[in-house]
Amino acid sequence: MNIIEASPQSARFAAIQQAEENLQTLLPSIYRGRTDEVQPVSMGSAPLAFDVDGNVAWDRMWGSFCDLAMAGGPPHKGKLLEPGTPESILVDPTLYAKVCEEIVRGIELAARLQAAPSSSPGWMRVQCSNNTMAEWLLRAITMENISVRLEDDAILLPAGPAFRVEKEIKNVITVTAKTTHYWSGHLIRLQKLGIANLFARLDSEAALFQPEWNSSAISEDVREGIRRVLEDATGLQSTNHSYTNWIGLDCGTVPSAITTMRRIVASNILCRREETAIFLPLNPIADPHNARLAHSVSELLARDA
Repeated sequence: MNIIEASPQSARFAAIQQAEENLQTLLPSIYRGRTDEVQPVSMGSAPLAFDVDGNVAWDRMWGSFCDLAMAGGPPHKGKLLEPGTPESILVDPTLYAKVCEEIVRGIELAARLQAAPSSSPGWMRVQCSNNTMAEWLLRAITMENISVRLEDDAILLPAGPAFRVEKEIKNVITVTAKTTHYWSGHLIRLQKLGIANLFARLDSEAALFQPEWNSSAISEDVREGIRRVLEDATGLQSTNHSYTNWIGLDCGTVPSAITTMRRIVASNILCRREETAIFLPLNPIADPHNARLAHSVSELLARDA
């Protein structure tokens, strides 16, 4: 029997089509058929509001939110917000505790979610209603350029003693309120069931590809090897950004970076964007030869955007 193998072109087309279909499942219905209208332009930062006791009134600050970065909107942060290091927390545990207390207060007020300091230094644990919500928030918040980790039916968000109320603390609370708003207010129950089924199918094909948070710092030799493989596979140049758990590839234009990022996330690989560059997780344990990452990015790259 003759077996006709799919050409690289047809395989790429099929992968892109599947990614786009997955993305439609993930996106709130308000974006159906109109993602081309979404612009990566920020509405501007909402000013802090205060209650009668002088505390920030986190529940009275937003009447609306920017479009989701998942839909092509502007990421909440231009650069990645990372957690405080264990060393910095040991230097000033009192200030760190105050930062955590304010993040807990803000998330409970603005997102109506329970939060508490995680057992992992530098992280806050935010309880979600179920694992599907946690997985969806993981993807949505990653694309907003806020560090986030998955822990069963909860997410972990960054905290550090250097976090300021008007900057980093506000960033964490805002992005939690924003993404929770879209999850709770714009995704109906039937669609959430579809998202749960999508996550189950994707995980059965290949587990969610995310940073290896629990490993020691990745060596420069390993990072250089990943860089070479990705550049060879995609034809893109890597960026000079230095993140412990991420590596950047310059897509040349913002539209190309947005389209590529969204396809990759819809294919069960975390990805985020800074201007014209996409950032991919470093995880040499899950992908020791970098084959999955290189293949997926080269296949889903928006070359003509």
